[in-house]
Amino acid sequence: MRRLSKSSANKLSADSQRLVSLAQGAAQSASRLEERNWEHALDALLHKILKANHQEHIDAALEHLFKADLLAYDTLMEAVEAGSESCFLEHEGVTYQALLIAIPALAWTRFTIASGPVSDETRTALCAHLHGHLLAPDTQVAMAPTLFSIDQLPRTHADTFALTQRMAQAAVKHTSLRPAANAPETAPFLADTRYLLAVVAAPAGAPLFAWQASLHPAEREKALEQWRRQATPSIAPLLPGCGIDLLMPEAYYIACREADRQIRPASIRAAVHFLTHTLGVDTSGLRAIIGSFTEEPGSGRVDEYRVGFTLRQSPEVVYGVVWPLYGAEDEDESAVTTFESLTTPEILDSEVRTPVEQIIALLRACGVTHIKRHSEQFPMEFCDDCGAPLYPDTEAELVHAELPEDAPASTGHLH
Repeated sequence: MRRLSKSSANKLSADSQRLVSLAQGAAQSASRLEERNWEHALDALLHKILKANHQEHIDAALEHLFKADLLAYDTLMEAVEAGSESCFLEHEGVTYQALLIAIPALAWTRFTIASGPVSDETRTALCAHLHGHLLAPDTQVAMAPTLFSIDQLPRTHADTFALTQRMAQAAVKHTSLRPAANAPETAPFLADTRYLLAVVAAPAGAPLFAWQASLHPAEREKALEQWRRQATPSIAPLLPGCGIDLLMPEAYYIACREADRQIRPASIRAAVHFLTHTLGVDTSGLRAIIGSFTEEPGSGRVDEYRVGFTLRQSPEVVYGVVWPLYGAEDEDESAVTTFESLTTPEILDSEVRTPVEQIIALLRACGVTHIKRHSEQFPMEFCDDCGAPLYPDTEAELVHAELPEDAPASTGHLH
């Protein structure tokens, strides 16, 4: 379940109220036939709202349901995402279905992670690999001529809807796509995700992916292996000086969420690598301090963990990494009893269950053995001047992470 950002409460518009009612009807339905009837009406209304760029009606309905009916909230969110990342269109007497997919590449470096234009030659090669390993026969593809950072992706469902429609037209008509004008600047991080975006189109009712065509879902893993092997040489030149790991190209929202999850371990590893090389210390000379942070103090809910790094002989936090939680991950924290139980070799040799266990396991795997976790929960505080997150020091004070004055200058930051 995804959370909404807070906003002021307003009276629901007619369209927002209708969205709420249709989502509740679908969530409460007792048969597939009834559910499909509700979904058809919900999809039609969403299409009208998205086409008119009335994102505020969708946001208001989602906010209302998040507070009043979580099951209906999930139903509406799923419908909104599906309605903005897919579409039907007519071309030369044929009805096509089209899906916006994201192609994530995790990247980490001590320098700068690139973004920007992608050449026609590279896109042609990547589309050939998509057809060769992931897509069903008779599909058509249009790939955007840009390697996107997360700051440059569509910001709203209405924006995603407009992009999907434009790229779907390009896919079925075989026309070229122009790069987005005035793209936002990319925030520099040592570990981050870059995205290629494409639309896959096929005649309505036909499969989009190879494992659909073969009716063998187990072929997904084989397809991912082939994609990584064949596409990495084409994507690597787009990210010079970076280590990269390609994730499965999938429906836009699913792919972006999976990338958000997978970049977190890379951020920890990149932080340790950067600090040891920049400060000229061994990993045994670092200390990690873990704090849990919440948007609602007193609720007991954890929204993210922040890991501050210090030198072992110094109390100053020199760098920090944010580990956000997604879905129901914070609910899993109830399984953890004591910090000592997290740091025993037995738990780290078995299946890692919770985000804290993952963080500690990663730190230890990186060679950081001096780890402190504060038991209290901290509010989500940021620097008033630069907006950077504040990290807990050894005394549970929230401080700005700053490298020593004599440290070499760096072009990167950390999540």
